[in-house]
Amino acid sequence: MTQEISLPTLASLEYFAYIDDNGEVIADFQGKIGVYAIFDQDKNLQFVGYSRDIYLSLKQHLVRQPQSCYWVKVETIERPNRTILENIENAWITENGNNAITNTEDKQKWINPIDIKELMTAEEQNNYQNIAIDEFAKSKVLKNVARRVEEEILAVIAARGVKTQIRFNPKLKETGLLDLK
Repeated sequence: MTQEISLPTLASLEYFAYIDDNGEVIADFQGKIGVYAIFDQDKNLQFVGYSRDIYLSLKQHLVRQPQSCYWVKVETIERPNRTILENIENAWITENGNNAITNTEDKQKWINPIDIKELMTAEEQNNYQNIAIDEFAKSKVLKNVARRVEEEILAVIAARGVKTQIRFNPKLKETGLLDLK
């Protein structure tokens, strides 16, 4: 016997400001399991995902796509159930009719660590490629690029008034990736 579960429509849920009045990422969903939809400043849907800790996911998305994170809608569930989470996620995407958010390349920008190699300046690329044999020197170049990109990201979110503590994983920097710790 299967239990019928009613899926909430995205339109029926209220918008929450991504950043609260104190400059913090909305903490209402810390430790909560559920599905969330992220909207830009004009309340256009940008991303739909699910998580075991929505708050941590929202912080990750803010760092990866700060220009697109202004509003969020959330549906929480009590116990992790991938089938329910995926059903809600798919229903919201279908309801919205925005096929662009299912584009694999766009989705990767939301869910994967930032690959700083794609953000290297011409000078940084030249330095990296000219040290082709020395792995230690290459990792040092990557770490410096990661620090530069990190500063740029932190400046963008600080300009939005974000005061939430953002800490990047230092071990990933020398591999050319930026992700929160």
